[in-house]
Amino acid sequence: MTLLHLFFIFMYIGFFAVGGGLVAASFMQNVLVNQYGLISAEKFYSMLAISESTPGPIGINIATYIGTELYGIPGGIIATAGEILPSIVTIILIAKFFSKFQEMPLVQSVFKTLRPVTSGLVLCVFVQVFSMSILNLSALKNGGMFLQIFDWPAVLIFALSMIVLFKTKLHPVVVVGMGAVLGILFY
Repeated sequence: MTLLHLFFIFMYIGFFAVGGGLVAASFMQNVLVNQYGLISAEKFYSMLAISESTPGPIGINIATYIGTELYGIPGGIIATAGEILPSIVTIILIAKFFSKFQEMPLVQSVFKTLRPVTSGLVLCVFVQVFSMSILNLSALKNGGMFLQIFDWPAVLIFALSMIVLFKTKLHPVVVVGMGAVLGILFY
């Protein structure tokens, strides 16, 4: 695969991944893992977790990460450029024409339709990430007992993070940082 091909893959992802980073994550996983086989599913979800915990838009973060992983700094720049180009063009077009079309019933209908679709895609990504990080999939496939199908250190980190997040006034960034430290210590 060439850098130009990488650019067009991420441009394709950037063009069709409507609804933000978590929505794009499901689409990215399908394209990068299933369609092109650029990375494994496990590596993709590890990259997704790191991209979620770093500042900035998740789609751009993961494009930069994957591009850099595959081709070094030039790959990171090319993948990022491919990811953001459709958004830049779309924003320019919307800024130019949206005020004229925002009251049209068709435009309002499209936006009303996108809300539940986006919610469903975010839920899909949540289930995929949850199953990859909390469940011991090999034990699940081999018919393991109930207690064996969970990755207990991950379950404890998740539960502790949720308790700290909802019972204290700590900023979510601090909780993510604590989860990252615990993950490093346990794994």
